[in-house]
Amino acid sequence: MLKTLLVALLGALAAGALAAAFLVSPWWSAAAVPLLLLALLAAHDLVQRRHAVLRNYPLLGHLRFALEALRPEIQQYFIERDFDGRPFDRATRSIVYERAKGTDAEEPFGTELDLYRAGSEYLVPSMAPRPVGEDPPRVRIGGPDCTRPYDMALLNVSAMSFGSLSANALLALNTGAHLGGFAHDTGEGGLSEYHLRPGGDLVWEIGTGYFGCRTDDGGFDARQFAEKAAHEQVKCVSLKISQGAKPGIGGVLPGAKVTEEIARVRGVPQGKTVISPPFHQVYSTPRELVRFLARMRELADGKPVGFKLCVGSRREFLAVCKAMVEEDTTPDFIVVDGAEGGTGAAPLEFADTVGLPLGEGLMTVHNALVGAGLRDRIRIGAGGKIATGADLVKRLLQGADYTNAARAMMFAVGCIQAQRCHTNTCPVGVATQDERRARAVDVGDKSERVRRYQQATVKSALQIMAAMGVDDPSGLRPHMLLQRVDPHTVRSYADLHTWLAPGQLLASAPADSASDWQAADPDHFAPRSSGASHPAAP
Repeated sequence: MLKTLLVALLGALAAGALAAAFLVSPWWSAAAVPLLLLALLAAHDLVQRRHAVLRNYPLLGHLRFALEALRPEIQQYFIERDFDGRPFDRATRSIVYERAKGTDAEEPFGTELDLYRAGSEYLVPSMAPRPVGEDPPRVRIGGPDCTRPYDMALLNVSAMSFGSLSANALLALNTGAHLGGFAHDTGEGGLSEYHLRPGGDLVWEIGTGYFGCRTDDGGFDARQFAEKAAHEQVKCVSLKISQGAKPGIGGVLPGAKVTEEIARVRGVPQGKTVISPPFHQVYSTPRELVRFLARMRELADGKPVGFKLCVGSRREFLAVCKAMVEEDTTPDFIVVDGAEGGTGAAPLEFADTVGLPLGEGLMTVHNALVGAGLRDRIRIGAGGKIATGADLVKRLLQGADYTNAARAMMFAVGCIQAQRCHTNTCPVGVATQDERRARAVDVGDKSERVRRYQQATVKSALQIMAAMGVDDPSGLRPHMLLQRVDPHTVRSYADLHTWLAPGQLLASAPADSASDWQAADPDHFAPRSSGASHPAAP
């Protein structure tokens, strides 16, 4: 309403100035012309579909683009901060934006990275590069107990709930997934029409609140779950144990964002803040977790079932592996969420200090599954600040089979990281339930950007792998990723980390894993003994 009034006011002022120029003095034309131009520009801002910030903030929104053109560092510092307050790498963000727009993302004049900084990583090119594959490989999700496997793309939309994101943002993401042939994780906020309507493939995520399959007292409703898992668009079902930015605590949806529609989708009271419990009711031991996952697969009529976690204790995860071995049943996939993953609802201390970063988490899970003889039955997904083809290749080298991106997909939809997610006043309509603001997200335009971004990023990953002499992700090896240990020393991942052989934990666990494997108890998450656990050791 205010936007329309602004255009009307400028138009009225321009008309008055023009009338005064004819009736009073020609000097009034000096005011009439600028006012008329501003009115026309404001009207154009309201009807154009490319920039959501201009649709919500006609005229004023141009200040953002002026800052961007004047000095990228100014825009980076004052406008596009990371969710945790630290700048998201400008070059990475630029790559995402340019790929989403379908323009060339290459920038000249060398790297922005300090190549001699400790911790810097480098992929190893080959002297005999391979041709770039035209058809991106897909990953078959479905173990021996799965009767309806799914072929997952190398890069997919990570979990973002209805409630956290607007209806139009979800429509754009799912339409992009449908156009590009990749999957869209629903997040834990339930299964809405905005996930289902476009027809994109879905990974339905169930969190501790059991939204969408929730009893009146907040428990798991098997009947509702089976009904919704039967949707044709639902290709996989995921149980969220924890997420990267805030492992160990539940999600929070402020009451201002709990509209009548969201309350209906989630099965919660309208207008009241929704706080997900920090723990699940459906299991309390590793064995119960494994059995519940098997039950979910039965209720989903054989569709792939998995779980998502931010890795903490290696001993606890080994306990889950022991339960899988003893029960002779496994999930079809495990999604590892890195602690560097972002969310606007995460307490700062959790975001900064709790949980393993994605690389360590991936290697911990990969090695545990290999050592327990389970790796060939379970696929591993990876999520946590994945934005470029290089990010994707690194995660595959560290143990993943495929990747998920959240923040980069939000960039593609139009997010400018204004850090207003929790206030319901997102300036571009992405993270809000205010319908007037959300209308700024043009579904047709933004869905194409999502498709283009995913396609270009996977293509970039294939180009990097080809430069490394690899035809397929299965050819990637730990020695192909180098890390600078100090200013004078570079070592490969093959040398820096221990990589277990298939079944090695079952036969004879190596010294750096033996104590954790021995202490891991399939019937308790707490260890059998009080010996020290080494969570980050892969």
